[in-house]
Amino acid sequence: MADSFSKKENFKKKQQKLKEKAQRREERKQNNNKGKDLEDMFMYVDEFGRLTSTPPEKREEIDPSEILLGAAPIEEEDPRKEGIVNFLSDKGYGFITEKGSGENIFFHGSNCAEPVKKGQRVSFEKEKSPKGFSAVNIEPVK
Repeated sequence: MADSFSKKENFKKKQQKLKEKAQRREERKQNNNKGKDLEDMFMYVDEFGRLTSTPPEKREEIDPSEILLGAAPIEEEDPRKEGIVNFLSDKGYGFITEKGSGENIFFHGSNCAEPVKKGQRVSFEKEKSPKGFSAVNIEPVK
């Protein structure tokens, strides 16, 4: 008994698919990257972010020790600051409003060279404490 038309067409399609598959396999064998030099496999990124096979032009070397990470360092010329005592407690502590920044800085009476009064201009040094900044070496400005 003879095969029907659809069976013949399906058989032809299968044969065509097998040929295409064999052809793709041969192309992969010819175009594989095995055995190529390392330089041939490199890809570079140009200044516009596109991939290219040509290496970029040489530029001047950057010294890694010159690279600063994080925030820019804060350079302070004078560690002494000035401000006005804006609050003074009977318990021996108070707050100084720093001149320029307007920041309130805590101080304790034991850090004062002389007794201070509310509203008095003072000079001091800022020190980092567990709860923020505090003023030390407080002296009245004359």
